[in-house]
Amino acid sequence: MKRTNITLTILLFIQITLVKVFSSFPNFIEKFYSNGIYIYISKIFRYIFGWIPFSIGDIIYGFILIFILKFFYDLFTSKRRNFIKILFQVGASFSIVYFLFYMLWGLNYSRQTLYTSMKMEKQTTNTITLIKINEKLLSKIIALQKELSKNDTLKVVVPYSKDQILDITSFGYQNLSKEFVQFSYQPVSLKKSLFSIPLTYMGFAGYLNPLTGEANVDYLIPKITLPMTCSHEVAHQLGIASESEANFIGFLAANKNNDKYFQYSAHLLAYRYALYDLSLQDEILFKEFLEKTPKGILKNFKEIELFWKEYQNPIEPYFKMFYDNYLKINQQKEGIRSYSRMTNLLLAYDKKYGL
Repeated sequence: MKRTNITLTILLFIQITLVKVFSSFPNFIEKFYSNGIYIYISKIFRYIFGWIPFSIGDIIYGFILIFILKFFYDLFTSKRRNFIKILFQVGASFSIVYFLFYMLWGLNYSRQTLYTSMKMEKQTTNTITLIKINEKLLSKIIALQKELSKNDTLKVVVPYSKDQILDITSFGYQNLSKEFVQFSYQPVSLKKSLFSIPLTYMGFAGYLNPLTGEANVDYLIPKITLPMTCSHEVAHQLGIASESEANFIGFLAANKNNDKYFQYSAHLLAYRYALYDLSLQDEILFKEFLEKTPKGILKNFKEIELFWKEYQNPIEPYFKMFYDNYLKINQQKEGIRSYSRMTNLLLAYDKKYGL
């Protein structure tokens, strides 16, 4: 066992080097991994686990957590500690996890950007382009809000159960795949997280489990944001690793959904990000757009803000800091801030295809 641990620990450093090398060849990753082996890995996982009504991945995470806690308990209660042996045990365990993560999903971080795969040209983000995109998004969301609420002072209330929202999500991808076949989504494996309460306190709305290929969503978040969250996590499931790109593909899928509530949820998130980007460029213009935004839409913004404020706690920033560093390690230099970069993708898509 000691020799095995030493071998696996050595392999860890070899794996880290290989991942670093492969990250320099996005075309290779795109062709042979993201559009090759990963498609089969993803589908096999969804066929195996998709029909099960609860998250198998969450149960695996639970066992891993118990194993980690037991390991530290044994470490600090043992009178005879062989730190060299412990070091190689940790190295061996991390080596296995590292291999599974990158082999089963993580190499998607090194694939081509959507600008390349969707043949879009990156647009300059400035006051003019941001005014244009905000006007388009505002015009659409006003029309949707008026149709759904019948009164511009009333917030939109999604009439479906959260289970129904999960079920409706795949229809948007069915429509999106008619234009972009790479986003075909069948079979479905989208589930509510068994860890929704701790997930909310950590400040996250969902995640993909790379060990089982299941897309998991926080079941506590407001229903108005759940359609976009579901669509975002499915994008990860289909191999879109970048957070900004997952936001963008989630927006396209929710917007292509025939359901108006999904379209509204998509535009609500996109408009928030576009407004934020405008505020960084011109605070006065930002305030002017807020004044033009109907009260009903602002009430939906407030609903989301109040929900997350209720769960704020002293530990949340540390989880965010950890995730920020995780993203930076995996080719996303801006970390958590990369989420808002979907505005750049919206500008490029609008230029090429039209919103």
